[in-house]
Amino acid sequence: MINKIVTPQEAVAGVEDGMTIMIGGFLGTGSPEILMDALVEKGVKHLTVIGNDGGLAEGQPAGEFAAKTSRGIGKLLDHHMVDHIIASHIGVNPRLNEQFADGSLKYTLVPQGTLAEKVRAAAYGLGGVLTPVGLGTPMETELDELGRKKEVIEIDGKKWLFERPIYADYSFIRASLADKFGNYMCCKATRNFNLLMAGASKHTVIATEKLVEIGEVDPDIWQVAGVLVDSIVEGEKRWQI
Repeated sequence: MINKIVTPQEAVAGVEDGMTIMIGGFLGTGSPEILMDALVEKGVKHLTVIGNDGGLAEGQPAGEFAAKTSRGIGKLLDHHMVDHIIASHIGVNPRLNEQFADGSLKYTLVPQGTLAEKVRAAAYGLGGVLTPVGLGTPMETELDELGRKKEVIEIDGKKWLFERPIYADYSFIRASLADKFGNYMCCKATRNFNLLMAGASKHTVIATEKLVEIGEVDPDIWQVAGVLVDSIVEGEKRWQI
């Protein structure tokens, strides 16, 4: 069996300036923090990042539960590593809006369900998805997040907006539990995009809280098959604000 277990530094060694990466997580919940730290250490620049949002900045949310460090994509924004973010929600992390205002960052907003299905289409080899979301709005005629023309398709008298798959060079995913082949599962809210992004890129990397031997646990618990995973990093800490 191929050994998929690598260090965080080895997992990001192939990431180069200007690449497109996907990052799981929802406002930092479920983001692979040790992989974000490794990317910051590597110092790559001019990335296009696909994710739900811009993560969290240090101190968010305010009060007793404020984050002691930035979380998820927020770490990359802190170090000005991102040129373009493709996301569904950008209103929380102030770094994102500051960088947009000074012209160093651009963003493309995609409805959350549409973004999820575009990622899923890429992962499972589909030609795209049909959705009613965006009909009758500028979304019908504007180019998509990668500059591709959109189409309106009519089926049985009903119109649909055709959205193409969205791919990346790397997918960085957080798992709660994985085995050494890469089969993995995510607990509770950490599922979010982490169950969709495996296979939607040239390289899929998971960072897991716990790693077990193949066959050590009931295989029915796995939510994503290890055949979609290229590299495994262990040692992800339980998520805490």
